Amino acid sequence: MDLAYIPSPSTGVIDLGPIPLRGYAFCIIIGVFVAVWFGNKRWIARGGRSGTVADIAVWAVPFGLVGGRLYHVITDYQLYFSDGENWVDAFKIWQGGLGIWGAIALGAVGAWIGCRRRGIPLPAWADALAPGIAFAQAIGRWGNWFNQELYGKPTDLPWALKISEGPNRVAGTYHPTFLYESLWCVGVALLVIWADRRFKLGHGRAFALYVAAYCTGRAWIEYMRVDEAHHILGLRLNVWTAVIVFVLAVTYIVISAKVRPGREEVVEPGAVEATETAEGAEDATEDADSGPAADGDVRRDDEARAPGKNGTAEAAKHA
Repeated sequence: MDLAYIPSPSTGVIDLGPIPLRGYAFCIIIGVFVAVWFGNKRWIARGGRSGTVADIAVWAVPFGLVGGRLYHVITDYQLYFSDGENWVDAFKIWQGGLGIWGAIALGAVGAWIGCRRRGIPLPAWADALAPGIAFAQAIGRWGNWFNQELYGKPTDLPWALKISEGPNRVAGTYHPTFLYESLWCVGVALLVIWADRRFKLGHGRAFALYVAAYCTGRAWIEYMRVDEAHHILGLRLNVWTAVIVFVLAVTYIVISAKVRPGREEVVEPGAVEATETAEGAEDATEDADSGPAADGDVRRDDEARAPGKNGTAEAAKHA
């Protein structure tokens, strides 16, 4: 049966016995794992150690969650602190509401702390993680689908999103802005991967490219949304944020390319020494394994050169 719209789930929670599995939280968790896994692969390729990305993520992720929630609550304070609203709902993160701007900003603080503890440069770590963050956002946006939130204007397009009647929403079909942003984030991740391989981006420029590319898409997607938001000069607050952050990211790319061209050679102290030690141990093992065979070859060569019984008799005959 052909569907003229994208259906929304009837519930955003699946009860696993006494444990409720919330779709929004599940998407965020999966996104974090993907970002760390992919970031670890890129970090190792750049000369770092396996596990470093995860160690720093232990600092970055909690800071990012707090930052994302703070940005949402501050910019949409009327949802929690207006008359008739319950301020306790500001802590119910599973109901949705994480601002990527606050998540990246405060998450960077946590990452800086982790990088300082490991003695590695934050820009290099951010470059390795950049496309993984975009993939994580692509996955995390599906949490909005589970919560039936952050959709766009009404539409009758074949890929329209079916929204059911509920608190603060009217039943109908709307632009699936969560899907638009998810696909855009996948494109941003692929762009960063390609540009990083093509131009050998370093010193934070791969991360800045991710930020600039994401802001470009977020601006037009944000313009399509119909959920309540603060406006400045006729534009939604997040549109202005995207424009400002885009300008800052592009400015950083230009200045950084002039001041610190190229890419870092060694991104993690001790990583090269550890690799050389491991390779040296491997070579020593190979030499040890080849020793008996070499001795055997020497003995066979000596036997070939030493005269046997027939050789002794021949020598006596000529004497």
